[in-house]
Amino acid sequence: MRRPYYPAGVTSDERTPAASGLRVGFVPGVTLTKWRRIWAERFPRTPLEVLDVAQSDQRSALDAGLVDLCFVRLPLPTDELHAIRLYDEVPVVVVPKDHPLAGHEDVALAGLASEPAIDPSLADAFDRVAWGAGVLRVPHAVARSHSRRDLTYRPIRDAEPTTIALAWLVDNPNPLIDEFVGIVRGRTANSSRTAADRAAKAGAEPQPASSPQPPKQPRRPAAPRRPARGVRRPRKH
Repeated sequence: MRRPYYPAGVTSDERTPAASGLRVGFVPGVTLTKWRRIWAERFPRTPLEVLDVAQSDQRSALDAGLVDLCFVRLPLPTDELHAIRLYDEVPVVVVPKDHPLAGHEDVALAGLASEPAIDPSLADAFDRVAWGAGVLRVPHAVARSHSRRDLTYRPIRDAEPTTIALAWLVDNPNPLIDEFVGIVRGRTANSSRTAADRAAKAGAEPQPASSPQPPKQPRRPAAPRRPARGVRRPRKH
C-alpha cells in the first residue's frame, strides 16, 4: 500500500510539480524513521512517498517504476542497478514460547535440521509458527517487527547474515535521488558536494570555500607625542 509522507505543515495541495515525486520502497524489517526526519528538515516542502514492498517484489518494483529507490535485501540481481550496501542483519529462528529451542540463548543450524521450515514469504507465516506447524527463519528486524506474546526468537549462531542495501535504476533521471542517497550516507546539508550539486542544478556557480585568513600583524608602537607649542620640555639633570 502506497503511503504519501508529508513533512509537518505541508499538505498535498502544496506539492509543486518538481517536488512531487520521490518514491522510496522498503522491504519488511527496514525502518525509515531517521531518514524521513532528516528529509523533512532539509526539504520541508518536498513530500517523501514511501511504499511497503514484499521481498519477492523488490526488483520488479524498481523495474516497473513504482519506486525511485528501494531498501532491498540481498542477494538481488544488480544489472542496470546502483546498490549501496548498508548493514548486515542477524538471522534468527522464530518458535512458540513453549518450544524446546526457546530455552536456549542461541541455536545452531544443525539443531533446526529436523524442524519443519515455514516459508517466510507466506502472509500467515507467523501464525503458522504459533499453530505449531514449524519454525521460521527470518532476519532479526523482521522477527522484532512481528513481536507477539505467544512467540519468541533466538539467534542462529552459524547462519550467514543477510544484507540490506539501497538500490535504484542506473537510468532513473529523478534529481532527488542524489539528495536521498546523500542523507542515507550521512552527508550533511552543508557538505561541499551537496552545496556544489545544488548550485549546479540551480545554474549558479558554486561558491569556493573561504581560504584561511593570514594572521594579523602586530601593531607598531605609536610614536611619542610631540609637545604642544609653547610648552617646554623639562631639562635633564
